[in-house]
Amino acid sequence: MRMPPPDLVPGTAYWLKLLALRARIVPECAVSASKSCVKLEHNPPTFLCRSAHPMPMILIVALPTPLRRLFEYLPEPESPRQWQPGIRVEVPFGAQTLVGILVDTTDNPAYPLEKLRPIHAVLDQRPVLPPDIIALCRWVADYYQHPPGEVFHAALPTQLRKSESGCISVSYWRHTTNGKGLPDTALKRSPKQQQLHQLLLQYGRLSDPQLKQMGVSRQALKALADKGIVCNSCDEAGGPTVNRNSHSILAEPPQQLNAEQQVALDSIRYHRYQTYLLEGVTGSGKTEVYLHAIARTLQAGKQVLMLVPEIGLAPQTLSRFRSRFSVPIVQLHSHIAEATRAGNWRAAADGEARIVIGTRLAAFTPMPDLGLIILDEEHDLSFKQQDGLRYSARDLAVMRAYRSEIPLLLGSATPSLETLHNALNGRYEHLVLPKRAGDARPPIIEVLDMRKEPHNGVLSARALELMRQTLQRGQQVLVFINRRGFAPALLCQHCGWVANCTACSARMTLHSQPRHLHCHHCNLQRPVPQQCPSCQYPKLSALGQGTERCEALLQHHFPAIEVLRVDQDSMRRKTAMAELNQKLEQGEPCILVGTQMLAKGHHFPKVTLAVLLDIDQGLFSGDFRGPERMGQQLTQVAGRAGRGDLPGSVLLQTYQPDHPLLQLLLREGYNPFAQTLLQERLFARLPPHWAMVVIRAESKRAENALAFLNEALRAARELRPASPDHAYLGPLPALMEKRNHRYRYQLQITNARRGDLQLFMRTLVERVEGLTLAQRVRWSVDVDPQDMS
Repeated sequence: MRMPPPDLVPGTAYWLKLLALRARIVPECAVSASKSCVKLEHNPPTFLCRSAHPMPMILIVALPTPLRRLFEYLPEPESPRQWQPGIRVEVPFGAQTLVGILVDTTDNPAYPLEKLRPIHAVLDQRPVLPPDIIALCRWVADYYQHPPGEVFHAALPTQLRKSESGCISVSYWRHTTNGKGLPDTALKRSPKQQQLHQLLLQYGRLSDPQLKQMGVSRQALKALADKGIVCNSCDEAGGPTVNRNSHSILAEPPQQLNAEQQVALDSIRYHRYQTYLLEGVTGSGKTEVYLHAIARTLQAGKQVLMLVPEIGLAPQTLSRFRSRFSVPIVQLHSHIAEATRAGNWRAAADGEARIVIGTRLAAFTPMPDLGLIILDEEHDLSFKQQDGLRYSARDLAVMRAYRSEIPLLLGSATPSLETLHNALNGRYEHLVLPKRAGDARPPIIEVLDMRKEPHNGVLSARALELMRQTLQRGQQVLVFINRRGFAPALLCQHCGWVANCTACSARMTLHSQPRHLHCHHCNLQRPVPQQCPSCQYPKLSALGQGTERCEALLQHHFPAIEVLRVDQDSMRRKTAMAELNQKLEQGEPCILVGTQMLAKGHHFPKVTLAVLLDIDQGLFSGDFRGPERMGQQLTQVAGRAGRGDLPGSVLLQTYQPDHPLLQLLLREGYNPFAQTLLQERLFARLPPHWAMVVIRAESKRAENALAFLNEALRAARELRPASPDHAYLGPLPALMEKRNHRYRYQLQITNARRGDLQLFMRTLVERVEGLTLAQRVRWSVDVDPQDMS
């Protein structure tokens, strides 16, 4: 929000300067900027009134600064242009020059004109952000209590965040005049040239990334260019749109839906807002429902936004979508080269890309014909940004669908408690797929009590035997262990020394490839000591298990079988996940060992055995969401087994086989388990029944962070004392008190009504910004927090 008008308004000098600026009588410097002000009880004199001398247009600009407000600027001198919100402008800001977004104009400035500075330049001929995205960004800034300029900054591709970039320019191929006159079968003797010719007849123009995704070779492009049939040109954003013929949307016939899938599909209404929760067991065919819903949307001439939680899921989703649809499809995520990503963003904004597949940030993508939004694996924590702009892509999608009056489809086998709560209360329509598609059957789950079973510290004898039998049948095995590295701790058994991180309240993880100690929280790395630094004992012990240790043990037990490790370390290359999928599709016996990256919607038809090594930690987590995440992980990993024609089985190694929550999950399934957790949350006054906001503070001096939050708590209590429907908890240390040399504390605020909490936080944040200590600590507001660490 802009600052409200002050009680004191400028005196006569101000109005004289205004007339001089408006009439261009004298340069700005010729008018003295008097700071004297007078209190005006009525309108200014008649000869100075707005009707005789209208106020100049004031530009309201969002700038990427940590200040929670918009800024006012004067237009360029002698600028006759029509100011359209959504264009980028280059403006002075202190001693800096920043690129901002024009979000509005006004003739009622909040500040005297002599205090306003003119912009330096206009960077666009037409808006880069349409009105619906501008409104969405303003809602995000308001709801998440975040500086609006940083929200708009995040909504732009990296290329458009810089003044020197200019407009996104994309190279397009189109028919020449001669090419347009050819029949669609004119090049049938050259199939690849014929394919390119028909694609251009259908779409009008296509960019290099789009043609590459459609399998068009450079040789075919060159051949048709040499013949004078196609040509290449470079267009700026906002150019003409392509042909959008509704025929041949499908590249292959759709699969037949079963009765449950058909009921779910027929329940979706495409011309009004409604959020649907598609809750289907793993392997129930949720993706096939997505594909049918997308086909109906495309046939209506609309675009589709498909959000996935992990970059690793994008190639698999893209491959399946390209096989089904013959429309331009683009990806938007960080593993794409920046130029290609900007071109894809442009194609979506121009309406050329009919399907956009992306991760969290793609929720801001402009799409003029948006008709359907889908979030796959909606429960996944990756949809919530954990630093900076702490927004939820799921909640943003709900608001975008509501404002656009289109349906939103949330899919999951293990819906989050927030989404399930909304479905049970009737806010969302609940669609259920209770059984696996086709002939696939749910896997058989065996619980192994590790207190009684012989094991080597990682794998039980029973697990090794089942793996051996599975591999002998020519099938594949998945081993789930949610810890990277070789071992989570390195210690001296002689004196008790532990390799702790000097910058964090955490132990350093031992890695073996290459051998070093690594803190996964602050990225500090150091060599492994040859002896105990405390007592010089020559032998140090690796305690616990990680993916690297498990990989080494499996290679030892199965030397003839390929062991594939899937974690953040092994999947760093952009093409790593796509190469892994290709290898698994070959069907050769192998063992997958990895973290939660394996538990997110992947389809491995040859995997028939899943072994879960370490899920007990979720039962005793300090985060109240720990049991929920444990249930989701267990269900999702178990669902990777037996998804094809082969039956599947799951082996769960645990030291807590009698835990009541674990027993409930295994006996009755995820939905009854989740409803039990909902009842516990109700008694504890926790989300989703109560709304929650966490104010976080961190500083290199713990007393500063703690003092800041104590002052914030004092301000909060002055505004609203604690009551039966409004509560405070803290300030308390974060679950990890120290990270990267900074001490971290948090203040938790809960309220029985979300709207009340939002109104309260707007006022509180304004007061907190004015605290002296606010300039000496890093602080942030986390609305609807998903991670309490």
